[in-house]
Amino acid sequence: MREADNIRALDELAEEFSIIHSPLSINLIGFIFWSGSKRYVSQLPSYLPTHCKRVGVFVDEDIEQVKRIAANYQLDYIQLHGKESPAYINQLKKTFSIVHYPLSIIKAFNIADPTDFEQTKAYEGIVDLFLFDTKGKSVGGNGEQFDWNILDSYDGDTPFLLSGGIGPDDAPRIKEIKHPKCIGIDLNSRFEVTPGVKDISKLKTFIQAL
Repeated sequence: MREADNIRALDELAEEFSIIHSPLSINLIGFIFWSGSKRYVSQLPSYLPTHCKRVGVFVDEDIEQVKRIAANYQLDYIQLHGKESPAYINQLKKTFSIVHYPLSIIKAFNIADPTDFEQTKAYEGIVDLFLFDTKGKSVGGNGEQFDWNILDSYDGDTPFLLSGGIGPDDAPRIKEIKHPKCIGIDLNSRFEVTPGVKDISKLKTFIQAL
């Protein structure tokens, strides 16, 4: 997200839902800091979430740049959506530990078939969460789903978020997912009015359906 009023509206909805539906609520709001995205955040919004945690999404970014943006936006999570290696992530964690800045790290993987889960093994114990997205033309935000049945092939220890083309009509299918490591879902393009601007009404209806 990137529009102040839209962020504020979703943050207020999250606060409302945390009371009524806790723990099923809106917990994280993402900000994309990759210039190749049509949702790219180029300047600091006049409102940032206070109820939801803040996630900064990066693609193969210089570590010092990640550090600068994290400080400016007071990020809680770093989501890595490129080809970042375990060595890169260890260096990133070291950089933040030096300045005593606690951050959680999400590593995204593009999934098409069960063999794609093999790539996660090198990151076990290094990151806090995985995010499983659909292989597409862009590194994310393609609005397409992969076959969720293959989630059963994931046997790692790291919890994951499910992403990729989840839409307003998918609540029944989401409720059928029983994988013990699936702790949340990522909603994006199919809940948008325009890129970066979310339809608050659709999100509210969807969460109520869940």
